[in-house]
Amino acid sequence: MARQFDVPTFYRSPVVSRVKEARRLQDPRKKDLSPSVLDFGPVRFKLARHFGFCYGVENAIEIAYRALKEADGRRIFLLSEMIHNPHVNEDLLSRGIRFLRTTQGEQLIPFDELTADDVVIIPAFGTTLETEERLKEIGVDVEAYDTTCPFVEKVWTRSRQIGSKDFSVVVHGKRYHEETRATFSHARNGAPVVVVRDLEEAQKLARVIRGEEGRDYFFSVFEDRYSEGFDPDADLVRVGVVNQTTMLATETAEIAALVRTALHDRYGEDGIQHFADTSDTLCYATNENQDATRALIDDGADMAIIVGGTNSSNTSHLVELCEEKMPTYFVTGPEGLLDENLIHHFDLHTKAMTTSEGWLPTERPLTVLLTAGASCPDILLDQVMERLCSWQSGCREVEDVLAPFNALS
Repeated sequence: MARQFDVPTFYRSPVVSRVKEARRLQDPRKKDLSPSVLDFGPVRFKLARHFGFCYGVENAIEIAYRALKEADGRRIFLLSEMIHNPHVNEDLLSRGIRFLRTTQGEQLIPFDELTADDVVIIPAFGTTLETEERLKEIGVDVEAYDTTCPFVEKVWTRSRQIGSKDFSVVVHGKRYHEETRATFSHARNGAPVVVVRDLEEAQKLARVIRGEEGRDYFFSVFEDRYSEGFDPDADLVRVGVVNQTTMLATETAEIAALVRTALHDRYGEDGIQHFADTSDTLCYATNENQDATRALIDDGADMAIIVGGTNSSNTSHLVELCEEKMPTYFVTGPEGLLDENLIHHFDLHTKAMTTSEGWLPTERPLTVLLTAGASCPDILLDQVMERLCSWQSGCREVEDVLAPFNALS
């Protein structure tokens, strides 16, 4: 049986959480990716089969709220945002927790102000070895409230394993995302490391592996994304690919295949010995959410609403998938749905919040795809549906809409 975490009840929801539980009981092996349909009449919502809090996020939330209970007057700090959701982080701040750094790594409170008696919570993304060492020097117990996701730690372990066998590590990730900074630090402790952002950058790395481009090209393209002393002539001979767990799993697989092919092109049949298979490090939750979103898109709708933190990498990838097929709006919560004409949402292309007019189609019935990032509380999706329904006349009662799911459970 899956572990049950002690997550505050105000993050659960009377609608979405019940739908999820009914689907879990009906399909415990998670084989059915078809969406859950909540038909309110004038508007119906198609919910992805998988979304919202994953194992790592629930684990982090449980630890953080336990820290609040156990602090006994001691000051509590978060190294940075525990997860990338503003609603969760704002609640923690309201309870007296303070952030030591921004998500970009900028220091908000100097470490010199900390004492050994302070509580420091390590975020779900983990942290660098250098930061761990600095906190230990102060006397802070870095293990007491470490919320690092087990699947992030699995990537670190695999990087260490292949490094010990003289493989270099290619990290598929965003170089200055908190998780990639942490993975880079842990990996370079035992292996040469280089970070690639996407398939396009991986293709450039493949050119170096095949010998089509040389050292100057590598250092120009991958400036600030390789470990100290990285030698492209020697360190791209034996390679393994790991990822920032929130990246598109399909893209990580493509990058790994590209690197493997480049090694085969360079070394012939012996190329297989030059590549370390690390496919077992892909995060199951990220994979499930992305697969469920693809199934959601295939089922069709008039538009999509994605809920999550604007700095959430896994959420942004769900938005990218939906944007390819239909009008899509990325909101942090129900507050973004201003009225039937205006919506305040995040634009992935400009990396800024924007307000759009005429966003809601006038045809009825309206079908809306609805999903969320791995750090988004279910209650926010309830509130999005409630707000949309409040603008319609003749919407069915919630209990009537939930009747099919009650039957499943």
